[in-house]
Amino acid sequence: MSTAALSWLGRSAMRAVGGVGALALVAGRTAWGLPRLERRELARGLVQFGYGSLPLALATAALAGVIVVVQAALYIQRFGARAFLGWAAGYGVLWEFGPLLLGLIMSARIGARNAAELATLKVGGQIEGLRGIGLDPFALLVAPRVVAMELSMLALSTFTFLVSILCEAVAAKLTLDLPVRVFFGTFAQMLSPSDILGGVVKTGAFGLAIALVSTAAGLRAKGGARAVGEAAASAVVLGCAAIFLLDFLLTTLLARWLA
Repeated sequence: MSTAALSWLGRSAMRAVGGVGALALVAGRTAWGLPRLERRELARGLVQFGYGSLPLALATAALAGVIVVVQAALYIQRFGARAFLGWAAGYGVLWEFGPLLLGLIMSARIGARNAAELATLKVGGQIEGLRGIGLDPFALLVAPRVVAMELSMLALSTFTFLVSILCEAVAAKLTLDLPVRVFFGTFAQMLSPSDILGGVVKTGAFGLAIALVSTAAGLRAKGGARAVGEAAASAVVLGCAAIFLLDFLLTTLLARWLA
């Protein structure tokens, strides 16, 4: 292996270790600041991250539900298994498409916004100013945002799952003439509470990953206006990468645990 390749591997390993350390620091300082969490900042975060994302999340859920049914209809008709469409479509939304699409969209929307806001405060000196007057920026700014993003993701997942499944039932009726009672019949008979639990666990893990990654990206910003843009871009890219990695790990672990 050439010297240049070894040097590149060394720099990549150091960046990876630094990134993991930054995430651990944010998680630890956030947990330490939870008892002194600023409630007004929490309320603002819930409105911005949760309520403000509701229209986009519901629209995505509706389209995802219709797409799943249209795609599944090709194989359902080929193998004559129309009665199992409710189970297959519901399983796909609860376990995979619902949490994954919601996580990716929220990483782009609230992750980028959180990173940009914190980076602006960091390069503007406000965070150092808080420390200078004896206030903890993690309790005032970071912990409320992390809690707000986690609660928003869990709340949005409930609404998106419901909307997606309802749109699936309507799409099944329109495309395959499948009665709604048949769709929900197999949905209720073949899906268990553990299937819902799997989707909720995934959504919660994705929300925490988005919160920690975007916060770390914002707090590591250095420089001027360009650093704000770079922090937002890093939050989206690293947030999406973390979601895919967590999706792989959780699907493997939960499939064995909940089987």
